Amino acid sequence: MTTPPPARVGDPAGAIDTPALVIDLDAFDRNLDRMAAFAKETGMRVRPHAKTHKSPMVAWLQIERGAVGQCCQKVAEAEILVDAGISDVLVSNQVVGEAKVARLAALARRARISVCADDPLQVDAYAAAARRFGVEIHVLVEIDVGAARCGVAPGAPAVDLARRIAEADGLTFDGVQAYHGSAQHIRGFLERGKAIELAGESLAMTVDALAAAGLECRTIGGAGTGSFRFETGSGLWNELQPGSYCFMDADYARNLGEDGSEGLEFEHALFVASTVMSASAPGRAVVDAGHKAASVDSGLPTVWQRRDTDYVSASDEHGKLSLSAAASPLGLGDRVWLVPGHVDPTVNLHDWYVGVRGGLDDGHVESVWPVAARGALT
Repeated sequence: MTTPPPARVGDPAGAIDTPALVIDLDAFDRNLDRMAAFAKETGMRVRPHAKTHKSPMVAWLQIERGAVGQCCQKVAEAEILVDAGISDVLVSNQVVGEAKVARLAALARRARISVCADDPLQVDAYAAAARRFGVEIHVLVEIDVGAARCGVAPGAPAVDLARRIAEADGLTFDGVQAYHGSAQHIRGFLERGKAIELAGESLAMTVDALAAAGLECRTIGGAGTGSFRFETGSGLWNELQPGSYCFMDADYARNLGEDGSEGLEFEHALFVASTVMSASAPGRAVVDAGHKAASVDSGLPTVWQRRDTDYVSASDEHGKLSLSAAASPLGLGDRVWLVPGHVDPTVNLHDWYVGVRGGLDDGHVESVWPVAARGALT
C-alpha cells in the first residue's frame, strides 16, 4: 500500500513530514541543464538511466532537454516508462525467463524497445517472443570491457553473437553496449580515465571486427556519471547513459576531479529530510532516518551543511549523529538534511518525491511526485 505523501504543494519546506525524500529543484534543474548543454556541445546522444530516479516525471524533464529516451535495468521499469508515454526505452541488461521476455516483446507493440544480450540462448528467446507478438526488438551485444560482470568477450565472440541477432527474424542488431560500471567510482581522475581508455581498446577492436563482418553499430552505448567525459573524448561511444548526475550522492562526491579536488561537476540535489528524535546526551543526537530511509551500501549518509556533525551509525529506524565540541547543538524536533551514500537504492525505499523550490531551509513545496517504479524488480 502506498503511504500518504509527506507534504502538500505550497507547504513550507520545514513542514515536510520525515523521513522524506526531497529534491532541491533548483540544484536538480541545474544538473539537468548541465548535462543537456554538454550533449548539445559535443553532439552526443544522452539516454539517462531511469534505474536512478524510477520516475516518469524525471524522465520527461530529461527528454524535454534533448535526451533521446531512457534506459533501465528491469522490464517492470520499462513498463512503467512506456505506460507514461516514453517511446524509446533500452533495457540495458539481459532479460531471462519466458514470462519476462514475453512482457518485453509486448512492450514493443507500443514503443521502440531495445535490450542487451551476451548469450545465444537469450537471442533465441528474444526472437521467438518477437515473432509471437509480431514485433521488432532491437538488440545490443553487451561486451565485457573490464567490469567482469555481464558481457561477452570482445572481438570474435561479440561478432558471432551479433551475426546471430542480425539473422534472426523479429530482431534488429542495433550495436554494442560497453558500460564499465566499476570505473564510475574509481576515485583518482587519471586512474578513472585509464580504465575507460582500456575499455575503449576492447570496444574499438570489437567495432572494427563487426564492421569487417558487415555489421553496422547504430548505437555504441555506455558511460555513466563518473566517466562520461572520458567516453566522449575517446570518439568511440555515441550514446551516454548516466543516471546519478540528476541527483548526485555522497559516494560520487568522493571522486576526484582533474585538479585533485573532491566532487564532480554536478550538485547534490536529493536529500533525506530527517528529524532529531532524541538528544539525550551531549555530543549525540538521533534522527528518524535509518536503514529503511537511506541505503548504506556505499557508505553512510553525510550531514548537509554541518561539517562538524557526522552520521556515525544506522539501525532500522534510527540514525546516530556525533557532534564535535564546536558544533552548534541539535535539539528535539530539529531538522537535519542527509545526503544519501547511494542514490539508486535510497530512491527505491520511498513512495514519494517532495520537490522544494527556493532552498531546503526557506523554500516551499512545488511538487509531489510518486516514485512510480519503486519495487519494480522483475
